[in-house]
Amino acid sequence: MNHWLIAPIVIPLLGGIVQVFMGYAPISLRRTLALATTVMILVSAIVLLVLADDGSYRIYAFGNWQPPFGIILVLDRLAALMLLVTAVLALFCHLYAIGGADEGNRQFHGLFLFQLMGLNIAFLTGDLFNLFVAFEVLLIASYGLLMHGGGTARTIPGLHYVVLNLVGSAIFLISVGIIYSVTGTLNMADLAIKVRDLSGADLDLVRAGGMMLLVVFGLKAAILPLCFWLPKAYAKATAPVAALFAVMTKVGIYAILRVYLLIFGDNAGPLANLGMDWLFPLALITLAMGVIGALGANNLKTLIAWQVIISVGTMLAPVALGSQAGLSAALFYLLSTTFTVGGLFLVSELVANQRGSAGDGIVTAPKMHNRTFLSVLFLVGAVAAAGIPPLSGFFGKILILQSVQSGSEMAWLWSVLLTGSFLTVIAYSRAGSIVFWRTVDGHLERPEPLNGRVSAAAGALIALTVAIVVLAGPVTRYTDATAAQLHDTDAYTAILQIPMVAEGH
Repeated sequence: MNHWLIAPIVIPLLGGIVQVFMGYAPISLRRTLALATTVMILVSAIVLLVLADDGSYRIYAFGNWQPPFGIILVLDRLAALMLLVTAVLALFCHLYAIGGADEGNRQFHGLFLFQLMGLNIAFLTGDLFNLFVAFEVLLIASYGLLMHGGGTARTIPGLHYVVLNLVGSAIFLISVGIIYSVTGTLNMADLAIKVRDLSGADLDLVRAGGMMLLVVFGLKAAILPLCFWLPKAYAKATAPVAALFAVMTKVGIYAILRVYLLIFGDNAGPLANLGMDWLFPLALITLAMGVIGALGANNLKTLIAWQVIISVGTMLAPVALGSQAGLSAALFYLLSTTFTVGGLFLVSELVANQRGSAGDGIVTAPKMHNRTFLSVLFLVGAVAAAGIPPLSGFFGKILILQSVQSGSEMAWLWSVLLTGSFLTVIAYSRAGSIVFWRTVDGHLERPEPLNGRVSAAAGALIALTVAIVVLAGPVTRYTDATAAQLHDTDAYTAILQIPMVAEGH
């Protein structure tokens, strides 16, 4: 069964290669094969989630090279959860894209699949250098996807995105080199053992390398002050690309969870909880900055892009406090916000297509076609994003609030989160009332007909906010078990004692 660990990597790799050589094939054939590939990725993610749910670690060693020399894949509950979230989001984004958003770029589907491959490598790798490689794979693909559609409106934000991430990659490589020069390994399980015994200059070097990694992961996650590239980049991307990018910031959050709970966690000796004192205030400030940006947004996609930043701060605040309950709550909220943001990006483009030259601008315009259907989708997504009952965003925030023990951290988190939620409601209320209900006289210029396929894709992502509430019991049990597994770092380091052979055991 361990062969399944390479399926989420091999499937999009082969699918992407096929798409490269089918650049001039009929678009219907390319779409069919691409969508079938995404479905297979989802099937493999479901299989791995079932395997991981028994609480054990599964290892795949490439080429029969044993750690710490070889590269290994490691499957646990967190990796399986992230694979499933990515696969579900990707399926509906891909379904939306084949409704016409993929036109104009013969390699759109290839880039889309390579992006999924990079994401899946990041979630499964047990090696820091391989995590760097995964970041580069997904970033190279994301550069192409971000520029899909062309135009100067995408060129400038795309250039900012490329330059900042190249700088981040350079810092990542330097930090990995520093850590390797001291420890002689980049295997995460091996590092978790070796950092405990460091002292003197070696300790200082690894501390510096660890803090540099936190900067890199903070850039990927869009933590203040490394978040200002995100709103323009996401707002200018096409809807299915922006929706898929909803999981990109979660890669940075995943890396923080994996590295700073395992390698620099409670058992790391002098390096225990490295950087966490900084992370909590930065998370709260990020949340507040996201709310301010949402209040000032002048179009729907920019509003939703700032919602991504709000969600980053909301998730990282309980993570920084280090409690198991807070981690479980953050994972529950991660599920909700990823699907909500993805669905809202798709809905925003449907709205723009129905409003003529007004697009998704938060301005008055003539009454749009299909207003009732689109306003309901937007309302459900906005309720979930703002954390209003009875949808999943509310339950995620309640779990986060309940996870904090009495003290100054509780006062700060409750104050910022509740105030931010109230102001987010105002931001969405303002946008929804202007876009959907404050109409002016006049006629729209030939709005595009509402396509059933793309409407179903957007509606399905929004509907997942309801499904998470219905399945709140099983979901919470899984996130609780995931948090417990992440805090048991000795169980992870024990994978070094598992015999590994070429086929992966």
